[in-house]
Amino acid sequence: MIANDLSKFVSYCKKIQPQTQEDIKRFFEGVIAFPYDKELLLQAYLFLNIKSLFPSCYELLLFEKSPIADYTDLGKCDFVYLTYQGNLFLIETKFIDTEATGATERKRRNKHRNKVFEQVITLKSRFGEYWDIRSEQLECGVFTTDSEIDWRGDCVNVVTKSISIDNLERWRRTYQRNNQS
Repeated sequence: MIANDLSKFVSYCKKIQPQTQEDIKRFFEGVIAFPYDKELLLQAYLFLNIKSLFPSCYELLLFEKSPIADYTDLGKCDFVYLTYQGNLFLIETKFIDTEATGATERKRRNKHRNKVFEQVITLKSRFGEYWDIRSEQLECGVFTTDSEIDWRGDCVNVVTKSISIDNLERWRRTYQRNNQS
């Protein structure tokens, strides 16, 4: 992808996701106050801590949108960031209930682990084909509540990060306390 192609893609993103970074921050801070959706809370943590989790990420371009025009049937990406190096970083998130026990829950967790990797790898492929972006300019990441995924990304070139459910909840309470007006 040459710089001109990247600017076209960034323009496309700003058209379909016109909110400023500050608007998106306010949205996620609202999620923290009313954590009705655990996946959204996980995404709020990611957005508000992006620099420590994925340091190369510079600017959020898309959130929960299809990076492939209006083809939502081809998949939505949780986050698409522009990196400091001028690459694109696709991140998929998944809240995985690591506290549930039993054989059925173990199977469900494994299914979720596999699914989140499948999603980001498939999106990388479709994204590259649609926008004609070289593979080395597309980076991928996975962020979950399950530390068992940490080693899985190594062999598929996916950066993996996780936070425990307890630490996510502790962060939510602390963030609320520290940011109350």
